[in-house]
Amino acid sequence: MQTRLNPQLAIEGLLITMYDNRLRLARQVVEDVRSHFKQLVFDTLIFRNTKLAEAPSYGQSIIMHDAASSGAVNYLNLAMEILRRNKKQ
Repeated sequence: MQTRLNPQLAIEGLLITMYDNRLRLARQVVEDVRSHFKQLVFDTLIFRNTKLAEAPSYGQSIIMHDAASSGAVNYLNLAMEILRRNKKQ
């Protein structure tokens, strides 16, 4: 994309989704990704959540489907993190 369409294109960050902290493998993957990519990885994790899985089948965003769900809260936290990161720049 950067080479062909937009030389100014930059990666905002890496987002870890479908995270399940009950799984040792998931925790290890997060640790490895953060170790390798450092500050590029968002602090916010998007946890595996039933409401997140349901929302597309209703043709809705998670905020429209269930704004109080933990998945919606995760994405709202991501939005706040992105705003904080861009304010620093």
